Amino acid sequence: MSITDREIRIAHAVLDLTHRRAAFDVLELLHDLTAQTVALLPVRCAGITVLDSEGIEAVYVTASADLCLALEEEDQSELNEGPCLDSARSQRPLPVLSLTGPPGSIRWPRFAPRARRAGVTAVAAVPLRLPQVPLGALNLLMAEPPYPGSRDLRLAQALADAASGALAFRHELAQKDQILGQLQTVLDSRLVIEQAKGALSVRLDVSLDEAFQRLRAHARSRRHKLTELSAQVARGQVPAELLDPTP
Repeated sequence: MSITDREIRIAHAVLDLTHRRAAFDVLELLHDLTAQTVALLPVRCAGITVLDSEGIEAVYVTASADLCLALEEEDQSELNEGPCLDSARSQRPLPVLSLTGPPGSIRWPRFAPRARRAGVTAVAAVPLRLPQVPLGALNLLMAEPPYPGSRDLRLAQALADAASGALAFRHELAQKDQILGQLQTVLDSRLVIEQAKGALSVRLDVSLDEAFQRLRAHARSRRHKLTELSAQVARGQVPAELLDPTP
């Protein structure tokens, strides 16, 4: 039986998500999950939603692109409807649903028009979970066909489960409050990362996505925590390598 290049990439993705050093950065793990999802599936972008301690309110943690983060954090939160809210709260997979049908057939009548204006034509989601502990959801946004099939969504769930496994390993007897405590740290860190992205974007005259990729690549290549590097950049202490015009 021959092995395809994609199967090798999938194996490396699962390995990357599950094998982390003891004090790994939770936010980096979750961003890696969105990046691996976009690399392996026919989606425009992916994002992570987590639930509060009551399992009701959804908080948007990270995404593979600012477009996805805006649709999650701003639009779905404001409207209190959308695919990531449904999947996170129900802890069930959400199959690919089109946002371009007749008005009466759209599941989210207020969210769908905003998503379409941003170029998103279909959505899907899979739950992010630990055994008997719902965490949130991995959200998938698509711009054009071909959309992910059932096997693609099973792969998305496997990637989400791999990342969840890394969280479970870090907390041997993981309880929900422990995980949510880590996620609260993630939420606090995200503000610093957004500040660093903005500062680097202005200084280098590049997009926010490009600024984030530079930050992340610099941190990973030197085995530094992304949040620590971002705090340094936000304070105006930008490493010389980040100012190099070549990525």
